[in-house]
Amino acid sequence: MKLYIAKSAGFCFGVNRAVDIAVKATQKYKKDLYTLGPIIHNPQTVDFLKGLGIKVKGRIEDIKTGTVIFRSHGVSLEELIKAKKKRLRLIDATCPIVKRAQLFAKYLNKHGYFLLIVGDSKHPEVRAIKSYINDNVKVIENIKGLRNLGPWKKLGIVAQTTQSMSLFKEVINKCLEKAEEIRIFNTICHATSLRQKEAIKIAKKTDCMIVIGGYNSGNTQRLVAICREIQPKTYHIESANDLDERWLKGCNKIGITAGASTPSWVINEVATEIRKMRGKDI
Repeated sequence: MKLYIAKSAGFCFGVNRAVDIAVKATQKYKKDLYTLGPIIHNPQTVDFLKGLGIKVKGRIEDIKTGTVIFRSHGVSLEELIKAKKKRLRLIDATCPIVKRAQLFAKYLNKHGYFLLIVGDSKHPEVRAIKSYINDNVKVIENIKGLRNLGPWKKLGIVAQTTQSMSLFKEVINKCLEKAEEIRIFNTICHATSLRQKEAIKIAKKTDCMIVIGGYNSGNTQRLVAICREIQPKTYHIESANDLDERWLKGCNKIGITAGASTPSWVINEVATEIRKMRGKDI
């Protein structure tokens, strides 16, 4: 039996940066320290930061005083205005790649392009990007979302940074039929593309795929969907405790990948538990 572990699995640059910012904040500010929503979509990391004194609040209204850390996914314009009005101390842990997507979206809007955002409309990153644009914007979650849209004279397209490249391309190709002029910024993070390509490669040569990451993690969910198209025996877990030994029965080649918010120690625990379940050295 062989275990394949994706080399790219684990914290991406933006997640590592956000966690580092949060840890340093606990060393500087000893009380009234909050994140607006979970700083990243990983419960183990959120619990770790909670142990250091960082509380998670879902709304600015729930924070009376102190320091608020804006999560890696970014903050909406409305939330930013509310935080400034309350005179809270602000620490911005927004991923620079997410910030880049926001800037491109603003640029397209400013120059008269109708903006399409390819992504999950409920995801905090997408909600934040959309909040900085006027009504001339639409979020597309799948190709069906284009059915009743257009035509456009000027169309701009960006993507959620953790979006599937295949969907992004599919939307672009369809829009070529609907717009006279199209301006596209590829805002998908390189780390996301790398993870997806590596996951496809591993899924093609394994009997079972284990994808590790928060159940609310968009990039992890996309890894699951991509792997499952190739290998139906693909399972999404948050930690080693979620493993089911029955999944591994009869599997001689097992693949492991993980979302960009999954700590390396969680990946190592899953690999160790798989070895124990099989009772063999891999």
